[in-house]
Amino acid sequence: MATDLPAEQELVILGTGLQEAIIAAACSRIGQRVLHVDKRMYYGGNWASFSFSGLLSWIEECNGQTSSSLETVNLQCKILEGEDTILLDQVDQSIENLEVFCYVSAEEDAEEAADVQMKQANGTSSAESENKVLNQSEESPSYKTAPSDDVESPTQCSDVQLSTKDAPSASSSTTSEMDVDKKEIPITAASDDGNEANNAEKPNIMFATQKVKEEMKKMTYSQIMKNGRKFNIDLTSKFLYSRGPLVDLLIKSNVSRYTEFKNVTRILTCQGGKVEQVPCSRADVFASKQLTVVEKRMLMKFLTFSLEYEQHTDEFQGFQDKAFSEYLKTKKLTENLQYFILHSIAMVSDTASTTEGFKATQHFLQCLGRYGNTPFLFPLYGVGEIPQCFCRMSAVFGGTYCLRHSVQCLVVDRETGRCKAVIDSIGNRITCEHFIVEDSYLPQKHTKNIQYRQISRGVLITNGSVFKSDSEQISILTVPAMEQGRPSVRIIELCPSSMTCPQGTYLVHLTCPSSGTAKEDFEAVVTALFVNYNETEEMTCSDEEDEKPKVLWALYFNVRDSSAIDRSAYEGLPSNVYICSGPDPALGFEHSVKQAEAIFKQLFPEEEFCPPAPNPEEIIYDSDGTQQGDAGFGSSTKTEESVKESINENAEPIGGGDKVIETTQSLDMNEMNQESEMTNPDAQTLKCSTSETNT
Repeated sequence: MATDLPAEQELVILGTGLQEAIIAAACSRIGQRVLHVDKRMYYGGNWASFSFSGLLSWIEECNGQTSSSLETVNLQCKILEGEDTILLDQVDQSIENLEVFCYVSAEEDAEEAADVQMKQANGTSSAESENKVLNQSEESPSYKTAPSDDVESPTQCSDVQLSTKDAPSASSSTTSEMDVDKKEIPITAASDDGNEANNAEKPNIMFATQKVKEEMKKMTYSQIMKNGRKFNIDLTSKFLYSRGPLVDLLIKSNVSRYTEFKNVTRILTCQGGKVEQVPCSRADVFASKQLTVVEKRMLMKFLTFSLEYEQHTDEFQGFQDKAFSEYLKTKKLTENLQYFILHSIAMVSDTASTTEGFKATQHFLQCLGRYGNTPFLFPLYGVGEIPQCFCRMSAVFGGTYCLRHSVQCLVVDRETGRCKAVIDSIGNRITCEHFIVEDSYLPQKHTKNIQYRQISRGVLITNGSVFKSDSEQISILTVPAMEQGRPSVRIIELCPSSMTCPQGTYLVHLTCPSSGTAKEDFEAVVTALFVNYNETEEMTCSDEEDEKPKVLWALYFNVRDSSAIDRSAYEGLPSNVYICSGPDPALGFEHSVKQAEAIFKQLFPEEEFCPPAPNPEEIIYDSDGTQQGDAGFGSSTKTEESVKESINENAEPIGGGDKVIETTQSLDMNEMNQESEMTNPDAQTLKCSTSETNT
């Protein structure tokens, strides 16, 4: 209960984003008393991951359709003589320009939802069930209608929440209709008497096949709602570099035991509106049919040089501060190779310097082969799992967690100028040595001179992949600017085996630095690679458009980017108040881990950052069954290989919203089927799923 919160803490942390979660885990691990609170009812803040119904609730909250139930108290009786207060902002203003479009039909929603309700109702008349669902479907919508006169505006169905067990299984007829990527469809032509017609005419069979394919492509909004709990939709879309700081931190701290990862299987590129796969490893390069023999040799020579570019600075003397794209032209590389290197390997902008380009290329190559044929990993169930994993580690070592609870103000001692206590939303006064806060909670008077940048984000639910394949793939695609003044767009496409979307659908994340609203930034890219579902219902589209994946539902929004703001830019804050930024636009997690470690070192410069946590079998108990006082806080001799045997079966799950953190088998690494010859990776233990699982 919030009324039972301890009155004294060493650290009070407000916000459960990634940096705050890492700091909470690191401080709890060394024995500090940590109180971690969030005004939201879910973990992660702008790093969170939602089911479809949870995302609808988040949209309503951002649009101001739902108000916070947090109360405010009279502070006068809580403030002592010689103290001042700093009121914190209780309204999140980090999300702007939120737009939602639904391109599937909503006509059958009420009827289908009524059928589900009547099946679930025990002792309820069919008329009562139907009326109940119809009333729910008539509530005020929070959507913009898709630009079609034939498609009705979908109703807000967030109140109708169906559990996973209520959703059709993979073998059910509903799921089969959604599986639009299925290559072969069994067709049985029946005669009038019900027997199989072995002598059916070929034109009739072709017509029946086409009819079944068309029926399978039909999609309604209620089908998305029924499978809503199979979605895990991230507000922040990123990958982990296999040799990046977050992977190293997960292994070192043993937080890796709480989650599981999947290899990113494809890196794609888009030239002239055509999507192609980029060869990464030596084997891929020489097996590629996109490159000529000469291009293959040129590419391998350049990549080999990039691995050791620091030892041959004379090769690019005078180009260090010039554009990397200009340097590539001097190497007599073909336009095709220049495009691959710049946008799909280095993944830098056209204006990035040569030094930045070589550094990014080297990092890409060094990450190859550690866990798969690309440098990237993706956490199963979404990026929102990672902050929750660190929150779990903090809770295991004594951290106190309270969601839907907030800090109303800071209490500042006038003499020392330090924050000495906080007052929460129900009037509890909690003394603390340090206070850590997400920047979205800071009042305007402390940020009035700060110019925030923005990140454009788009989330699409589609019925197919931008680059069709016989197996499910997790892909990344960088599309250069298609219009003057617009940034390049990073596209991450997730398949059902990533546990982020149901069978028959794909989840597409678009990210770029903002130059306008998110809808404006992504409009050209979405038009080039996708087609709206309702535009194909009349079957009037061209063959080229019919091959494009169809957008069923789309969300666009801008989110604040404060990653480049220095602590000194915030005015009037006590010295023991530390600021954590929100998500940054980069593909990896380097900034977040670096910021979390920097804050921890300011707090406890003599302590180790996130030391290894013991495995359950390493904890020693005395004869009475009680744990020794220093058990679990000493140095651990656990190596990365021993992570394979570690498992915590008795830990209680921690979760927010519709999800919980599941304790999984430790991250043991599967054997590599093919290892890049350009690097010499050492054996690591991160549990990566390489098999294509079906949800």
